[in-house]
Amino acid sequence: MVRRSTVDRSPQPDLYSAGYDPEAGTQQAGTGKRPRSGSGWRGAGGRWLVWTFRVVVWAVLLIVGYRGVMAIVLNETPPSSTPPAPAASAPGFPVQEASAYAMQFGQVYLNASPATAAQRASELAPFLPSGTSDQQLGWNGGGSLTLQSEQVAGVRVEDAQHAVVTLLARVNGNMMELGVPVYAAAGGLGISGEPAWLPAPKSVAAPAPPSVNTDNAAESELMVQLPEFFRAYASGDQSTLGRFLAPGTSVTGLGGTVMFGSVTGVTAPVGGTVRHIVATVVWEIPGAAAKGTPVGNTTANLEMTYALTIVRQHGTWYVQSIAPSTQAGGQP
Repeated sequence: MVRRSTVDRSPQPDLYSAGYDPEAGTQQAGTGKRPRSGSGWRGAGGRWLVWTFRVVVWAVLLIVGYRGVMAIVLNETPPSSTPPAPAASAPGFPVQEASAYAMQFGQVYLNASPATAAQRASELAPFLPSGTSDQQLGWNGGGSLTLQSEQVAGVRVEDAQHAVVTLLARVNGNMMELGVPVYAAAGGLGISGEPAWLPAPKSVAAPAPPSVNTDNAAESELMVQLPEFFRAYASGDQSTLGRFLAPGTSVTGLGGTVMFGSVTGVTAPVGGTVRHIVATVVWEIPGAAAKGTPVGNTTANLEMTYALTIVRQHGTWYVQSIAPSTQAGGQP
């Protein structure tokens, strides 16, 4: 005889459908449903969250699509985080190099002599286009030109390849200007045509400065004091110069290239403890006497005018600055 197990392993649908509470060990009779937990998910609220999320997603997609279509229609370019590369600027005319080039050309062009015509032609050749028929560039082979000095007076640039360099020169003892057409391309330079002889700058006279009242007492005092200052200035002796300079002032001096001759005049306006004066000085220029120089006159003298700023301290005038004067002697 086999005994039946006391454990019933068969499913018990009636127990769970009747609302059995396993923790309380009781059954809610008559309901047929499980009790809902207070913290459980509520079906209706969850469905509202899903629908809200879907609406937001569709709104975002519509906005993105709209912006894309409008960008295509209006040909808009999205902003870039990388700054655009700067536009390459066109190279300008090489002014400094062309100025030096024109001066080298002038050294050859403004020196001409029948005895050295072949040499002149060979020296001009590097400046001219190959195959140029006029190897003398306008010179007929007669007479002579002698260049004493030259320098660049200005450059008129026409474009990135063409300019006219103006040379201020002294030729055969006369001052003149020479307009030199220069062509620049591919890193090279050339003379693009015949130069033009131009007039020298005209001479003009500066207007007379307004008259000022002068301080005779200060001028007399300075005529005694300034000779020693200019003597030290000529030699460049810093220890001696320092006795005449205002505090904080530094003056180099001429280093013995000239010797002091005399102070021929001082003009000092009436004023306070700071004055701007003009002093005229004669320098003696060392050198051998030229042939035909009268006996006893073996040194070249040059009279020059200086503008000085002086300050009055402890009853004595001190030099604060020294420079060339824009006024003639006797005009402060």
